[in-house]
Amino acid sequence: MTSKQIISLLPYQEPFLFVDELTLMSSEGITGHYTFKKEAYFYKGHFKDNPITPGVILTECMAQIGLVCLGVYLLKDQLKEHNLPQIALTSSQVDFFLPVLPGEKVTIVSEKEVFRFNKLKCKVKLLNSKGELVCRGKISGMVKV
Repeated sequence: MTSKQIISLLPYQEPFLFVDELTLMSSEGITGHYTFKKEAYFYKGHFKDNPITPGVILTECMAQIGLVCLGVYLLKDQLKEHNLPQIALTSSQVDFFLPVLPGEKVTIVSEKEVFRFNKLKCKVKLLNSKGELVCRGKISGMVKV
């Protein structure tokens, strides 16, 4: 399954799709990228005259790439053309260290911890364009077809 095929199966679209490409995919983890558009709706009010990407959006980006894309990859043999995956976030715990500015490209690296009974738990980190750790945490969800 290709990066484009996985992205096409995601239950998101603009302006709430936070996946540009996937560069590494395996049964043990996934790596992907997203560039935050300078004109994104959430920068207009966060923060006045000094916009940064909200933590909830960074968490969503980490979940879309690190949990949902990985879940789709893990279930690739069970997917059928009209049987799209169903996803529900069950928990997230994220620590933040640096801001992400408008226009910045980030890399998300996810490592599978557990995938059993349709529950996927991952260790996820988000790096900025300099390779610095912006945030990291654990994200869990239910993924099924």
